[in-house]
Amino acid sequence: MGAAARVLIVEDDYLVAAALEGGLGEAGIEVVGIAGTAEEAVRLVQTTHPTLAVMDIRLSGRRDGVDAALEMFRSTGLRCIFATAHHDPATRVRAQAAAPLGWLGKPYTIDSLVAMIRSALRELSRKH
Repeated sequence: MGAAARVLIVEDDYLVAAALEGGLGEAGIEVVGIAGTAEEAVRLVQTTHPTLAVMDIRLSGRRDGVDAALEMFRSTGLRCIFATAHHDPATRVRAQAAAPLGWLGKPYTIDSLVAMIRSALRELSRKH
């Protein structure tokens, strides 16, 4: 997998974020940061330059994960895997402009997330 897998976790539940960080690390995927708000996620993208983000929809603060994903995609081209309990059709339509790499409904397993990240990385590498 190598250095190409640099992932930003955007999740406001500390326990979920810590479990994701540990599970992804065990799978050989580097976690470059954890953000709990849309604003923090946008800031971290500028300084950590991740390959992709794992994005929850419901976040602390006024803005949600779709807002963060749209801003990150427009400003840096960063794409997300949405890992969320909120994946209704209206939310998916709103998120389409961010060119999501996939959707995982909560609850999901670390194994299913790792598989989706690896698939997303293959897709991203084909485009470069």
